[in-house]
Amino acid sequence: MTGEAAAPEAGSGPVTLVEGTTFCLSGRSGDIRPEFPEGLFFLDTRLLSDWQLRVDGVHPEPLAVSIDGPQAASFVSRLRPPKSGRSESLLLVRRRWVGRGLREDLSIRNHCAEPMTVEVALSCDADFADLFDVKQGNGVQPDAHGLEVHGASLELRQRRRRHARAITVAFSQAPEWRSGSAIWELKIEPGQAWECCAELRVSVDDEPMAPRYTCAEPPTRSLPARRQESWQRSAPRVRTDDPSLLQAVRHSIDDLGSLRIFDPDHPDRPVVAAGAPWFMTLFGRDSILTAWMALLVDPDIALGVLEALARLQGSNVEPETEEEPGKILHEVRFSDAASGSLGDGHIYYGTVDATPLFVMLLSELARWGHEPDFVDRLLPHADRALRWIEEYGDRDGDGFVEYQRATPDGLRNQGWKDGADSITGADGSVPDTPIALAEVQAYVYGAYVARAHLAREAGDTDTQHRYAAKASALREAFEEAFWLPDRGYYAIGLDADKQPLDALASNMGHCLWAGIVSRERAPLVARALLSDDLFSGWGVRTLASSMASYNPVSYHCGSVWPHDNALIASGLMRYGFVDGAHRIIEAMMAAADASSGRLPELVSGVSRDDVGVPVSYPTSCSPQAWAAASPLLFLRLLLRFDPQVRRGRLWCSPALPVGMERLSVDGIPLAGRRVSVHVDRSEWRIDGLDGALEIIDRPREPLTGEAP
Repeated sequence: MTGEAAAPEAGSGPVTLVEGTTFCLSGRSGDIRPEFPEGLFFLDTRLLSDWQLRVDGVHPEPLAVSIDGPQAASFVSRLRPPKSGRSESLLLVRRRWVGRGLREDLSIRNHCAEPMTVEVALSCDADFADLFDVKQGNGVQPDAHGLEVHGASLELRQRRRRHARAITVAFSQAPEWRSGSAIWELKIEPGQAWECCAELRVSVDDEPMAPRYTCAEPPTRSLPARRQESWQRSAPRVRTDDPSLLQAVRHSIDDLGSLRIFDPDHPDRPVVAAGAPWFMTLFGRDSILTAWMALLVDPDIALGVLEALARLQGSNVEPETEEEPGKILHEVRFSDAASGSLGDGHIYYGTVDATPLFVMLLSELARWGHEPDFVDRLLPHADRALRWIEEYGDRDGDGFVEYQRATPDGLRNQGWKDGADSITGADGSVPDTPIALAEVQAYVYGAYVARAHLAREAGDTDTQHRYAAKASALREAFEEAFWLPDRGYYAIGLDADKQPLDALASNMGHCLWAGIVSRERAPLVARALLSDDLFSGWGVRTLASSMASYNPVSYHCGSVWPHDNALIASGLMRYGFVDGAHRIIEAMMAAADASSGRLPELVSGVSRDDVGVPVSYPTSCSPQAWAAASPLLFLRLLLRFDPQVRRGRLWCSPALPVGMERLSVDGIPLAGRRVSVHVDRSEWRIDGLDGALEIIDRPREPLTGEAP
């Protein structure tokens, strides 16, 4: 990550609020300062770049911040007006809600024995800057924009090329306007408070967007509040004697609820944004893996993600966007978009792994028995994805899927580690593309296996055997090309000359998850993943500390990612390395504890033995979707809960770590019913099945084209 904006001053980390495609970053006082990467953002555009309150020209002194939900926060500050000549202070409380705009309730209370006369000023400006210009600190200069005052309101608007943006800021207490600032001359009596409600409304292409929060309606009656309440009410209830896991799961449910995006054309099928603050949009890989990890809580997320991705599946060859027939997108962006509807923004397809992951998620959803008609309806899209794998993904016909960007502006690396320096050899050398990544071959293997199982359930034996054979052939070729016998681990990838890239990295953990690793080599992979080189004490590093490119505070070359570790733990558990999976879960929960129960996008790879707290990564997203979903996958792993509803079976064989005696999950959605799993150290049971499924009391084996 280069060229990023500097963070605010030490000890004043930003406050992030998020609702759908709206998010707000501010300082601890509630102020939004244009010199920092802060603001109110909507559809990837900064619509509020300056929102600073002063009393007699002095900024408030922050005292406390209360996060009142994903969309809401309260900021408490002390005010010391210099011209008062008094040491006594006024107390300022700012209550803020975001969602297609902003509502802020201001309250200044006088605790002095005498009246206080003060001037309150609230600056307001919009630079309408692109999200990534703000994030990368590119010296954003405010674009020319119109400004009009209408009584108690201020309108700022800009037209760029074909598109227009506008905000209107209105106050319940009419101010005087001076140079874009709202001014109030106040006399506040002893024990009294001055109160004012500010409301910011957004307009896109001259169409007003209905705000989620208005001054005319109690915040508790807003659509986001009602949606979040419904989401939390429907989520499974978790009880355990492990407070770290319980807190992390609660954070996960809250955060995933806030990261849902509701498309006006498909309001019953929300998708999940990748993360706040910088990725509040649909991503292919991120959204698929988040949906997978969240199946224990809500399979509807998978429905929404799959449907949206199918709707936007590639149909043409477009080098500029890297679109190809059957390909699943990398991300949707809304800068200069025509409307707020999902998919009306710019679509970029430069990812190599979302397409096989799409097929894997569809098959996993089928195993959960959720809306079988939906699964059957999306089967043609899965087949289009598989054709992309063979016709476009496998560039040279050798059976492996490679990537190489089609445009100089595209991502150089197109796996999940997509930084320009993320894929190297052990000596730090940067290979030429095309590159065949280890985990991508594993996902393709998983996609072939998935399609074989879907065909088996449909009674299509020809298709089943064809894809089972493809999976078997790929597995054999993978073992031959990627295994490094002198190192005891799999190469991170193959370079343009089909030579193995010998860096020791976390990628092979995903190979365990997808099931491509042979039983004979799985113990060596597990040992490498949990070695001191890779395991930091907070989780598995993306790159081993012994590698030339290792940097613990880099984005992909030595950092620790929760979702990466969740998939690795899943693979370890699947192959029977229960202690190893428990070790990762414990490390992740310890890292969550250090962040009040919320796992960030990533933490630095500095060893736990060297520093007793996780070292944060400066621009890590929080909340971030697949980090938020990781504790939910950990929960599933501890239950070893694997349904196959269409064949009438459920594998369940709980494995609690040392120190955890009890774990109950009530209300797991499964094939139109709610089931509960209750585990004590010595026994366990499932309620709610009523004989609908055969319970298999052992862990499910890694899937093959022929396996259950």
